[in-house]
Amino acid sequence: MGSYRMCVCFTRKFKVTEATPPPDIKDAFNRYAEGGPHMTAEQLHRFLVDVQGQGLATKGAAEGIVQQLLHKRHHMAKFRRHALTLDDFHHYLFSADLNPPIGDQVHHDMTAPLSDYFIYTGHNSYLTGNQLSSDCSDVPIIKALQRGVRVVELDIWPNSTKDDVHVLHGRTLTTPVELIKCLKSIKEHAFSASPYPVVITLEDHLTPDLQAKVAQMVTQTFGKMLFCPDSECFKELPTPEKLKYRIIISTKPPKEYLEAEGNKRKMNNSHNVKESDDDVWGKESAELTVDQEDDKTDSDASENNQDNEETDASEPEVRLSRAPAYKHLIALHAGKPKGGLKEALKVEPDKVRRLSLSEQALEKATMSHGTDVVRFTQKNILRIYPKGTRFNSSNYKPLIGWMHGAQMVAFNMQGYGSYLWLMHGMFRSNGGCGYVKKPDFLMNVNPNGSVFNPKADLPVKKTLKVKVYMGDGWHLDFKQTHFDLYSPPDFYTRVGIAGVPADEIMKKTKKKEDDWTPVWDEEFAFPLRVPELALLRVEVHEYDMSEKDDFAGQTCLPVSELKPGIRAVPLFNRKGEKFNSVRLLMRFEFI
Repeated sequence: MGSYRMCVCFTRKFKVTEATPPPDIKDAFNRYAEGGPHMTAEQLHRFLVDVQGQGLATKGAAEGIVQQLLHKRHHMAKFRRHALTLDDFHHYLFSADLNPPIGDQVHHDMTAPLSDYFIYTGHNSYLTGNQLSSDCSDVPIIKALQRGVRVVELDIWPNSTKDDVHVLHGRTLTTPVELIKCLKSIKEHAFSASPYPVVITLEDHLTPDLQAKVAQMVTQTFGKMLFCPDSECFKELPTPEKLKYRIIISTKPPKEYLEAEGNKRKMNNSHNVKESDDDVWGKESAELTVDQEDDKTDSDASENNQDNEETDASEPEVRLSRAPAYKHLIALHAGKPKGGLKEALKVEPDKVRRLSLSEQALEKATMSHGTDVVRFTQKNILRIYPKGTRFNSSNYKPLIGWMHGAQMVAFNMQGYGSYLWLMHGMFRSNGGCGYVKKPDFLMNVNPNGSVFNPKADLPVKKTLKVKVYMGDGWHLDFKQTHFDLYSPPDFYTRVGIAGVPADEIMKKTKKKEDDWTPVWDEEFAFPLRVPELALLRVEVHEYDMSEKDDFAGQTCLPVSELKPGIRAVPLFNRKGEKFNSVRLLMRFEFI
């Protein structure tokens, strides 16, 4: 008897149920519609004032929302209705466009010196991928500027024939891109997302001839956009308002002894001497030196030897630098005085400068000199950069820098991961313009001369209550089989706080089984000691019994910007790009 092979193929249709309004929304509708089937514009206005905390909302604005919703949802309707049904009301609250969790306008005071702001800062902005072998290109620079990044870093080196300037990550296999191409792209895209100034930090490995060439390129490319200071050094930095639509150059000024130092370095390199240790601080090295391994490929660690602030008295006099034009372009001087960290963090009465520290150097500095770091950042600019072993373009925890007042916490914008989500979250503040005014307590000196100490035991200032109602949109943005081949997904939400150590916490909802539109209806309370630096973290995952849970979206929102009331919270993918439809319905309340 012959054998038969049988193949049974079946497909499962996943039914997506329309999300019904959760109990709180039904209650709010009934209360404000006064038990009727429709909510008028006047009733909606009362809801906006009472529940959504929109005291400034006008009746005209409520009228506009009603008109917009009816047109959007019922434009085919033959009748003319001027009020909302429960479903219309739910649709409004669950619309990320009409009812977002934070505003999109610049609302901070922009007339303080630049040192009073956290500034959206990129690291090795020209790399397309990892730190060792990816291509250098102007594309990641354009992407960063379009996202609102305000500080772009370029490492500049001579090309192989020494007659032009390339941008590349030195001593790695990264393929170069021409400096002029990067400059032109910066000019074209600098202000596409924000009118506030763009700072270009140059890590300079050039001869005086090529520095002169760079000065010419920069001047010709940017013209009047370029901000050139009147005097050599600022006593106080100008304001973002004053610097709108301007480009600022920041690097270490070239030394008169550049050429001699260059010759010295050539001799050193021929004996295979290690590159300069940008993180070794004189006599205090035991306290601050980073691991030698970390230092080798660090971009900033290779900032030139020539820039050590000391000059060798035995060197013969050489002619002055041939790049005075280059020196004149540098508006924000970087550099490090000789001596230890204590010396580097000295605040000079009539001079403002920029200091760079690696993430480990910062961590060590904050352990021994935390309040000195805060005091330094009240007037000067502190830039933090990732350690050199982050070959895969990963990032570090940005909050250590922010809570000590560091303005430029430099990140690999082409990487991804939860630290980058925090960076995106912080700079959603202030309309996404790339400048966030530092909290007053970081700028104030108390009568007794002390400054903010993030390690101090602080009292709870306010409590944020967060209710996670429900989620929707996955069935539109993902394939039906993305999370599970045979059944609808089992979603749960993680919600918590990133901030000063005492405020950090993550909690999670129960999982909702087999549901594309999960309803959790769970509430969490977060007591906050420093709400000004707190970020609300939200992640959705899909529970997977046998493997690692699947990622289903995330966002990070500055607590200081959260609008109270019931809000639609759009979610983003791992890289920080917004999903088309995925969003959560949440409620925020401060007590």
